[in-house]
Amino acid sequence: MDIKVLGTGCANCRNTIALIQQVAQARGAAITLSKVEEMRDIVGYGVMATPGVVVDGKVVHSGGVPARDKVEQWFQA
Repeated sequence: MDIKVLGTGCANCRNTIALIQQVAQARGAAITLSKVEEMRDIVGYGVMATPGVVVDGKVVHSGGVPARDKVEQWFQA
C-alpha cells in the first residue's frame, strides 16, 4: 500500500502522518509512506486544502486531519 501525505509540513500534516503510522502498525499493514511538500505537486493531485492523503494513486482525503475510523477504512479496502 502506497500512501502519500500532501502538505507543506504544518502541524495537521505531521499529525496525519503520525495517525496513519499508528493505524498501519496496529493493523500490521505494510505501507510505503511519503510526504509531498511541493505546492505544484499537491495541486497536481487536485488538492486545494491540506493535508491531503493519496492511497495507491487515489486522493482519499483533503483538508484537516482525518478521523481515525476513516483512516482504518483505508486499510480495510
